[in-house]
Amino acid sequence: MSANIKYFKHLVNHLLNLNTSDEMEAALRRLLTPSEVVEIGKRQQIIDMLEEGVPQRKIAETLGVGIATVTRGSKYLKSLQKNRK
Repeated sequence: MSANIKYFKHLVNHLLNLNTSDEMEAALRRLLTPSEVVEIGKRQQIIDMLEEGVPQRKIAETLGVGIATVTRGSKYLKSLQKNRK
């Protein structure tokens, strides 16, 4: 297992062991800068909006992100669908 995967799995396990949304929020605020908190929140919004069928350009405009950021989310969702088949 590569070091990067090891660190990622450690992070995932740490987050899974939290019991409340307040604990999760505190952990994320300890780990991330304020701008990273905003960016990660926007990335989740992108995924949610794509799943709702909102057009990519509308998402980019609404969230104030580049179309490439939205496309990254779209590619991720497509890869999930592909892997489920």
